[in-house]
Parts: sequence; structure tokens; C-alpha cells
Amino acid sequence: MTDQSKYVPPKVWESAASGGTFANINRPVAGPTHEQALPVGEHPLQLYSLATPNGVKVTIMLEELLALGHKGAEYDAWLIKINEGMQFSSGFVEANPNSKIPALVDHSGEAPLRVFESGSILVYLAEKFGAFLPTELRARTETFNWLFWQMGSAPFVGGGFGHFYAYAPEKFEYPINRYAMETKRQLDVLDRLLAGRRYVAGDEYTIADMAIWPWYGGMVRGELYDAAEFLSVHEYKNVRRWADEVAARPAVIRGRKVNRVRGKPEEQVPERHDAADLD
Repeated sequence: MTDQSKYVPPKVWESAASGGTFANINRPVAGPTHEQALPVGEHPLQLYSLATPNGVKVTIMLEELLALGHKGAEYDAWLIKINEGMQFSSGFVEANPNSKIPALVDHSGEAPLRVFESGSILVYLAEKFGAFLPTELRARTETFNWLFWQMGSAPFVGGGFGHFYAYAPEKFEYPINRYAMETKRQLDVLDRLLAGRRYVAGDEYTIADMAIWPWYGGMVRGELYDAAEFLSVHEYKNVRRWADEVAARPAVIRGRKVNRVRGKPEEQVPERHDAADLD
């Protein structure tokens, strides 16, 4: 690695090996690297994902819909191993040109409909089944406020703090301090919010909670980057109260198992094709 204290950017950037956990799949261009069709199961909803925080959002939503009795929310969940570059197959790129999990394909209509970006998938499912998204304008807007807050803020937590604290090949003080500060500021935003309401958007559990919980709930529960002590997450008591309440929901317990390949064996369900797979 270059001595970062002496690094001077060149006039024109050129790709070079960067090291780190995901160095083998990082590249500066889009598009597929190989031809491979995506598998399709028997259910209309086909999910291609991995149990990262962004992937968990969608499996929680699907399990919450099933818990409400929406039989049309039955789904097949296929494991996409991002460390092996499966997200660059021709089939996956067709489902999501950005090559990021999760990607959903709905086969219930006349032609398959792709939905990508985790926030977009949550909104799509909420509107398709009429659940977890208020219809009253003020409550709906507040839900969207916090959903898009998460979508815009979490990259600082994942791509910023998570990368430099947990995944970079070397530890550098400046980026870790920069992103730790921003992560704590975001946790403080949530903590102040949740001092006055039960859930993120108000008294009702919504897709905003499902989007935020895997990131910030996981952080205060010590399940993200092994950074709880470093970030003094005990300071955010309101976030922890909310995070524990959401974590106890049966659909959340089920949803976070799907497409998981790490952690406790009893919590790993790499693929899900039937409700019994989670029992």
C-alpha cells in the first residue's frame, strides 16, 4: 500500500489493486463478467440476495407480509455470494444493472418485473400488498422521510465507517475518525427521535423501521462490525429500546435468517423456498 501521508493524487486516476476484504470483486466498470441465468422457483416473487443489512430489510418485509396473511408474498430466496462475484452474472445484471443485492423479480404479472434498490423494493411490496406504509398524507410522508434518510445515510456507516474500520487492509486514523463521528451523529439523530415515539415514523411500525433496523439496530445491539464498544453505543438508550423491540418480532427473527451464511448455525438459511425452511 502507498504511504497515505505522502500520497498525491495523479492528474488522471488509474485503477490499481487496493487490497482489503472485497478487493477481488472491486472494479471501475459495470456490466456482466460472465453468462449465467438466474434460477427461478415456483413462487411469483423471486429474491436474489445475501443477509447483509440491505438484504435483511427485504426478507423481514416479506416475512412480515406473510405473518399478516398475505399469501401472495410467498417467495423464493436465492443466495448471491457477493464475495464470489455472483452479482456480476448476466442474469443478475439484467435484474439489477448496478450489480448490488438485493434484487427482486415479480413474476405475477404478464411479464416479469424487476425491482432493485432495497428502499424501492420495500415501497413496491408495501404498495402491492397495502401494508406497512400509511395512506394518510402526513404519516406517509414521515415514513418516506425516514426511509430515504436511511438510504442516504447508511453509506457513511457501511461504505465509510465499516470499510475503514473493519475491511480496509490497513487502519488509518483520519477516515476512521471521520466516519465514526458521522456514525455517532446519525445514532444521535435516531436517539433524539425515538425519545418521543415508539417507532421511527410514529406509533405505527412501517417500512422505515424495516429499513433502519438492520443497520442502526444491529449497530447498537453489537451485531455490526464488532464496533459497539468503540462507538460507545450504550449511550443511545432510546435506539436500543427500539432495536430490541423490533428484534423480538417473530417475522424479524425469521427474516434475518434468510440468505445467511455466517453466525450461529441455527440462524442460517442460505436459501428459502417454503415457510417450513425457517422452522
